[in-house]
Amino acid sequence: MKQQPIGIFDSGYGGLTVLQKIKAKLPQYDYLYLGDNARSPYGNRSFETVYAYTLECVKWFFDQGCPLVILACNTASAKALRSIQQNDLHKMDGSKRVLGVLRPTTEIIGQFTKTGHVGILATTGTVKSDSYPIEIQKFYPGIKVFQEACPLWVPLIENNEYNNPGADYFIQKNISDLIKQSGDIDTILLACTHYPLLLEKIKKLIPAGITVLSQGEIVAKSLLGYLEKHRDLEEKCSKNGLSSFFTTDSAEDFDNHAAIFYGKSVKSTHISL
Repeated sequence: MKQQPIGIFDSGYGGLTVLQKIKAKLPQYDYLYLGDNARSPYGNRSFETVYAYTLECVKWFFDQGCPLVILACNTASAKALRSIQQNDLHKMDGSKRVLGVLRPTTEIIGQFTKTGHVGILATTGTVKSDSYPIEIQKFYPGIKVFQEACPLWVPLIENNEYNNPGADYFIQKNISDLIKQSGDIDTILLACTHYPLLLEKIKKLIPAGITVLSQGEIVAKSLLGYLEKHRDLEEKCSKNGLSSFFTTDSAEDFDNHAAIFYGKSVKSTHISL
């Protein structure tokens, strides 16, 4: 049996925060990361466009031999994952799997809230999809979900402006607008893989007693459990502790930004889709 790396996909850099946590928990596996930077951000694009772009990238991962692809992108998980799983996977290769970041989070969010009021901070596309309220209701019908789109957060992060005082205004405004929807919110999910870079700032700006969840560690723990349950798939994953990075845009630009998200420098390769 030929073993191949696990694919990690994002529209840009945010998925690197997820890969960082996955590697910390599962360091033995090989990983192949692709950022579709040439077409990012996905957050404001239509369902049809996000689906088409994501499917194209999933096909690329399969062409590289990856037996498992993680959509480490909330917008892709919200707008494309279900269609790919239901309509496309069996046509491409029924033995392979595509997973997202949405379900692992929604499965456990009820463990953190006591009031049953949960807030979601996300991109415009993720909020418009209503994927989080829909999925949370499946597991926790009694939970009330309140959402706030934060369209400026990703540009602020990717342009390395998020630590400047001017960024605080937009971060505070979105948090305040979310809290205004319900004073009983006691758990806030950062439903974008960029947002962990704002975690400490967010904690300082929210009212006391609110738990803030980011997805990296949740997804990493879920992946560990998934591989333990699906040994046939796990055996197809190569284990040399190696990671490779690819981007659809400038490799130089990718490398310059990647360390912000990944915590250390990377060397990427440009590809054309």
